[in-house]
Amino acid sequence: MKVAVWDTYVTRTDGRVMHFDIIAPAEFKDASLIHGFGRNYLKTKDQAGQSLTSRECSFCHVETIRPEWEQSIRQDG
Repeated sequence: MKVAVWDTYVTRTDGRVMHFDIIAPAEFKDASLIHGFGRNYLKTKDQAGQSLTSRECSFCHVETIRPEWEQSIRQDG
């Protein structure tokens, strides 16, 4: 399975910068959908409401997924 990796930098509530990658099926091209995945992740880190737009999150590259991640991506996006 090919996935797109979106490089993401978000300013946390304490002012520090948080880096993470959003990994989604390569056929997902809608940035608002990708940003939604990122916002859901931020909620799990007690960072809900932090800015996550094309300024903080941009497409980086496509790669073959690690087998252990494939089921989660197919199930949850």
